[in-house]
Amino acid sequence: MADIFERLTKNYGPLGQHRERAHGYFTFPRLEGEISSHMTFRGKKMIVWSLNNYLGLANHPRVRETDAEAAAQYGLALPMGARMMSGNTRYHEQLESELAAFVQKEDAVLLNYGYQGMVSMIDVLCNRHDVIVYDAESHACIIDGVRLHAGQRFVFKHNNITDLEKQLQRAEALINKQQDGGILVITEGVFGMAGDQGKLKEITALKDKYPFRLLVDDAHGFGTLGKTGAGAGEEQGVQDKIDLYFSTFAKSMASIGAFVAGDKPIIDYIRYNIRSQIFAKSLPMPLVLGNLKRLELLRSHPEYKDQLWKNALSLQQGLKDKGFDIGSTDSVVTPVYMKGGVEEATAMVTDLRENYGIFCSIVVYPVIPKGHIIYRLIPTATHTREDIEQTLKAFEETKKKLDLGQYKVADIPAMADVS
Repeated sequence: MADIFERLTKNYGPLGQHRERAHGYFTFPRLEGEISSHMTFRGKKMIVWSLNNYLGLANHPRVRETDAEAAAQYGLALPMGARMMSGNTRYHEQLESELAAFVQKEDAVLLNYGYQGMVSMIDVLCNRHDVIVYDAESHACIIDGVRLHAGQRFVFKHNNITDLEKQLQRAEALINKQQDGGILVITEGVFGMAGDQGKLKEITALKDKYPFRLLVDDAHGFGTLGKTGAGAGEEQGVQDKIDLYFSTFAKSMASIGAFVAGDKPIIDYIRYNIRSQIFAKSLPMPLVLGNLKRLELLRSHPEYKDQLWKNALSLQQGLKDKGFDIGSTDSVVTPVYMKGGVEEATAMVTDLRENYGIFCSIVVYPVIPKGHIIYRLIPTATHTREDIEQTLKAFEETKKKLDLGQYKVADIPAMADVS
């Protein structure tokens, strides 16, 4: 008989195998100081492009004031218990009502976390007779929710409407054969890695041909897209055709929690059946009141979104002007695609941090195919023109080193010890 722990510690996984060299620098880095576009990493000031503080609300004075006052008045324990039993307040209900109105839906229900929320959403919506059809590049929370689904699931090629229709035909044929079940299509408003919007307009148009419901995870679109900031559905003019609109507070709101909005009957069903909320403590009062303040600022200060887009477009155009491949992003998420291996990628990251003061996230194998590097830059409303210019210069210079093969050598001149 095998010992479970022994098996696990013999293979720490594709990321964990690098833990001894990577921990504290490439993985689990410690950024210090107030949340901002400038923070401290290992004693050095950095321009930070890795935080989803899109609108700069994390340290907004009115947000900080509300968070502090709520914590002082209510503490972190109130309300005590799950919403259904003893954890409900008028502020929880107010936040749900205001969120629903903002995203142009009848009702909304709060969820404690985005990841947990999506996994439990799939669980509460689908039984073993239902078929899920989902985009191949969906976020891990969707993938994991689908993996736990007891029924059939079909994946369609990323943003490929022709393939989606093919999978819908398969799903419809299966349901007709078993004479039971329905179809749930899941996609994203903005795909967080590549930055491209989901093709919501084209997907919703298929409702005229196929009997499905649509669940959209718009974590990166909420607050950043659409005339009012209501997200990718508003941006594409199909918000009313999205059956369930899901988002988190972790991006534009710079907070904790999530919500799903839709027609009142289905939201009531979710409210009374979603196990992750029935059997979990309610969101603490400081988070609820803090999120109410963040939502108020998001609605009443469109200039924050305007500044975010000004910075994002400036960064993206600057990268394109210098010959960088940023893919097909049509959101503020800014990927930069390069060629290289893990060793080159880590060397380049180190050079950017130690010699240029640039902190950004990098994605390599096994998340993406071998030989490829993706830098994922997250612009915010708090970045400055100087930040953008300094970053563009750093990327231009380090790209030259990458192309010349300088990052393949074991010891890069002027690179600090990162052990």
